[in-house]
Amino acid sequence: MILVPWWAVLLAVLAVVVLVAALLASATATRLNRMHVRTDLARTSLEAALGRRGAVARAAYPELGADIAGAESLRLTATDPHARADAENSLGAKLAAAIESRPPEPALAIELHDATTRVELARRFYNDAVTDTRLLRMRPLVRGLRLAGTAPVPEYFDVSVEAPPRP
Repeated sequence: MILVPWWAVLLAVLAVVVLVAALLASATATRLNRMHVRTDLARTSLEAALGRRGAVARAAYPELGADIAGAESLRLTATDPHARADAENSLGAKLAAAIESRPPEPALAIELHDATTRVELARRFYNDAVTDTRLLRMRPLVRGLRLAGTAPVPEYFDVSVEAPPRP
């Protein structure tokens, strides 16, 4: 029978524990990176949907051009989407008032309805990605090992989006 010194067994167990911890940390860091990429892609899609809605609204209601340009000039960032959300909420209220006073022609009404629906879907996808990213960032392993690095904590995009009635 071969006798192995106790310190060799302890060293082997310790090496296995360190290896498992390193693999777990690496897998978590990779997942966190994918979550941040997903959030960035969702934010890009949301910006595109807001831009499309702005273009359709500008075609239907040229008098809202300055408000649309003002909202589009604000960049949607991960850390501070509130300025853009406020501008989009203001634009949405003015657009709803314009639709109430003068409904757009049927073709533009359909496009406006579709664009607004896409904004709502993009907002949901973005906020879901933010929720998943924030939940992963709150885990003790991520916080303890600082796996998030210098990536900013993404913020939710809260905007009231009501699709105009479809003609």
